[in-house]
Parts: sequence; C-alpha cells; structure tokens
Amino acid sequence: MTLVDAHVHVPVLGTVKPAWLDWARRFGPAGLLSDVWDAGGVPRPARLDELFAAQGVDHAVLFCEYSPKATGIQSFDDLLPIVSHNPVRFRPMGNVNPHLHHPIADELRRQLDLGAAGLKLHPVHGGFRCDDPALYPAYQVLEERRAPLVVHCGTSTFPGSANENADPRFLLPVIRTFPGLNVILAHGGRGWWYDAVAFLALTYDTVWIELSGLPPKRLPEYYARFDLSRLARRWIFGTDWPGVPGVDVNARAVAGLLPADVAPMVLGVTARRLYAGVGSG
Repeated sequence: MTLVDAHVHVPVLGTVKPAWLDWARRFGPAGLLSDVWDAGGVPRPARLDELFAAQGVDHAVLFCEYSPKATGIQSFDDLLPIVSHNPVRFRPMGNVNPHLHHPIADELRRQLDLGAAGLKLHPVHGGFRCDDPALYPAYQVLEERRAPLVVHCGTSTFPGSANENADPRFLLPVIRTFPGLNVILAHGGRGWWYDAVAFLALTYDTVWIELSGLPPKRLPEYYARFDLSRLARRWIFGTDWPGVPGVDVNARAVAGLLPADVAPMVLGVTARRLYAGVGSG
C-alpha cells in the first residue's frame, strides 16, 4: 500500500517555543531532535529522507505555522530545502494567519505557486475563528485551485491556545459557501468534538477526518457512536510527527482496524487524490 503521512512538522528549531520542543521530546523517539536536526537546529533533509524511507513512508506533507502566541513563527519557506532534496517524498502545506498576512489571498497564492499542497489553518494557536470573513478570499483561492483546506480541529495543551476556536461548527458557513472546497479536519475532533466531526464527514462529501494525534487503538472508542468501517472511508492517515513513536507502527495499527478494501484508501489513496501534487515530484 502507498503510505502518505499527511501531517508532519519539521521546523527550524530556533523558530519554535520551548513548549514545542518539550512536546517533541515527550512524545517522539528518544534522541530524534539531535538526529534529524543539526547543531544549529536546522533540519537535515537527507537524514529526514532516510528516516521516512526506512519507515515505509512514500509521501509526507510538511506543515508550517504562523502562531506567535503559541508555538512560534515556523516559516513556509523553511520547508523548501527539504522538499527540494526529495520532491517526490516531501510536499509542503501552506499556512496563513489573518492577523499577520495582508492581503491574505496573495500570500496563499505565493505558497501555492511554490508547491503547497493546500492550506492549513490553526485557529487554536493562531487566535482566530475559521468563519472570520477575512479568510474568505483564501477559501476562494483554494476552491479555484482545487486545493484542500486543512483545519486544526481538536484541543491543544500549548500555552496560549484558544481551544474554543477549534469548534467544527464554525466551519459550517464555509462548507456552505464554498461547496467545491475539500475541508480536512486534522486531529479528528480530539478532546470535545469526535461526534460532531464524524457527523460532518458523513453528511458532506467534501469533509474528511485526518487522524494525526489520535492513538489508533482508541479510534473505536472515540467514534463509538458510528459504524467504524463506514466512517473510515472518510479518514486520512497522519501522525503529527515528530510527536509519535513511529509512523510505520501507527500505520500498521490503523490498517489493522480496517477492512482490506478500506485500508489503502486511508493510508494513501485518498490523500494523493485530495492533496494537490502529493507524490508528483
């Protein structure tokens, strides 16, 4: 099966706050930060490529983030050397913050022109709601380009987080206004919204659930009110790397929950279809 990790963080370490480093050390493999990042805190593309290849990852979507109050300013452009090293395995995901980017559509177009697979919004760390009219020009660009919107939809423990902003109901006017826009709910409603996220994914053909940050063994518990084999057809695999013991371990665990015909969709087929350019080089 093709394996796509649709949620990977590889920032320059000097751009993140101490809480991010503590999170990576707590939940990731021991020694990872000194292995993949050099002494100056800059990712080593060749080493990252080797590590993902060893874990069977065919394609990985790399995230950045403009959230100065929570995790820091992780620039989109910092991802480009990694992508340049292996543009088949790695694809960047765009990110904007309506408090920082003006005009927001221009910055999104710039990132898409540089190869972004879509747009990730982080309302919890960025301090905004996804129904903010200031974001609508960005949604229009995404719909025109047929690129997806990924939204952090789950609680966060990082200092400065505004968890109320992750409520999926704030996406309802966006889904109605932009019917051609695929909306991917990262972290699957983690914390408070599992049922709401599952309802949206089963109601709207354009809404999907991305599994990053969710322990695979607990997925049947989180979505206990739903037929798991049916709901899984709306899933996209992702890990929130480096905050995960191993991509391969999680992928096998997720596949073990699924019917044989659904597992390939979850682990890679759906992501390659929705995320512009993933795997194209």
